[in-house]
Amino acid sequence: MSSAISVRRLTKDFHVGLRGVKLRAVDDLSLEVPRGQVYGLLGPNGCGKSTTLKVVLGLVSATSGEVSLLGEPYASPGARRRIGFLPEAPYFHKFLSGRELVRYCARLSGVVPSDLGSAVEKALALASMTTAADRPVGTYSKGMLQRIGFAQAVVHDPELVILDEPTAGVDPIGSAAIGDMIRAMRDKGKTIVLCSHLLGQVEQVCDRVAIMDRGKLVLEGRVEDVLARRDRHVLTVEALTPAARAAAEAALQSHGAVLTSVTHPRRSLEDLFRELVTGSRDA
Repeated sequence: MSSAISVRRLTKDFHVGLRGVKLRAVDDLSLEVPRGQVYGLLGPNGCGKSTTLKVVLGLVSATSGEVSLLGEPYASPGARRRIGFLPEAPYFHKFLSGRELVRYCARLSGVVPSDLGSAVEKALALASMTTAADRPVGTYSKGMLQRIGFAQAVVHDPELVILDEPTAGVDPIGSAAIGDMIRAMRDKGKTIVLCSHLLGQVEQVCDRVAIMDRGKLVLEGRVEDVLARRDRHVLTVEALTPAARAAAEAALQSHGAVLTSVTHPRRSLEDLFRELVTGSRDA
């Protein structure tokens, strides 16, 4: 089975100013997003992650490289129909109700009329927005706007959902609710790409992470693997006497202590992030 997203040697340059100076936003990036997982794309502001997502979605053309979505060319109509997207700062028509907005997006996404009503209600229920669905969007809080944005992104039952900073400006309760929605989508077999600065949430919901810095990929792998400290070990011991503790590992058996497990301690994703990136490079 092909990857949900395949990026090979992607480079994106922007021309800055009248002299044609090039700003390299993405530099020879290659990564694979497996299907059926939550994939975290991380990095400081200006590292190129949002540009990468825009290229993947066909909103920005690549300078060089290859991108495919769900086994199809990334800009093809067939691929786009199978994707849901929540941008970092979505703007919705304030005069529409939440239900009208999701219904409108469902029609734009090709949901057939016979399935329209049920698709809208399922998306609203998944986003926990059924109760507030008939209120104007202009009356929604920041957390409610993000949840209704999530509903419009998934109303057409996409195979791949891309969320760019879905918890930006959302309080901890709203952030936890969005985390639950992401897990629910994964449980349905969907692939979710999550771009977020809330590293604690990424650590809790993501299966794999990629960290970018200055347009380059600096680390990629399973969350459990990248956070494990392989250069250190934790020994869990039963019946440890003071004498055995002083004698250390080599003498544990002779003192009657039982070694029950050897594990690798974990650092937090935030600590790892700070070790790998050099900071913001906002233009």
